[in-house]
Amino acid sequence: MTDLHSYEPSNGHGLKHDPFNAIIAPRPIGWISSCDAEGHVNLAPYSFFNAFNYTPPLIGFSSTERKDTVANIEQTGEFVWNLVTMDLAHAMNATAATVPPEVDEFELGKLTKLPSRLVKPPRVAESPVSFECRMSDIIQLKAADGTRTDAWLTIGEVVAVHIDKRLIKDGVYQTALARPIVRAGRRGDYFEIRPDAMFEMPRPA
Repeated sequence: MTDLHSYEPSNGHGLKHDPFNAIIAPRPIGWISSCDAEGHVNLAPYSFFNAFNYTPPLIGFSSTERKDTVANIEQTGEFVWNLVTMDLAHAMNATAATVPPEVDEFELGKLTKLPSRLVKPPRVAESPVSFECRMSDIIQLKAADGTRTDAWLTIGEVVAVHIDKRLIKDGVYQTALARPIVRAGRRGDYFEIRPDAMFEMPRPA
């Protein structure tokens, strides 16, 4: 029989680090640019991020605590997701700093603002892929007993996509060629997605 470490989260995990977000791994990074009603720009990474639908294309991220990004999107209804690659890892990490709303994280990460086509928040010029999004919903998450948590799920519809053409081969986007990084738990664990780690497994007919 397998020797299991079992626990109930409400009673603590009993380990040096909470294993929850290391088990749900790797997780894509939601590198979200937004701006408030006055035009102040914010750029922040979120590790609770993913895609949720094809048509219309919907993506979403969850913010633990009601942070500037959520407030900005609630005010303007717009945001941009920017792909984080290995080359941008340290810049992304710099934008994770807790700073006042008036501080421009683009400057912290030494990044370039690139105007978006359909929304006001800028794209990260150095990122090879960006999704311009319009907010479809902001949901305060609840526990199983209905208790509201200090966590906010923001869902947006992708209205414009920008892809570096070097990542498209024979009409197919090459996921690993971009060398995206993904979260793996603790406070600073990441993985790099590389071409040599890819394999194909078609679905059954």
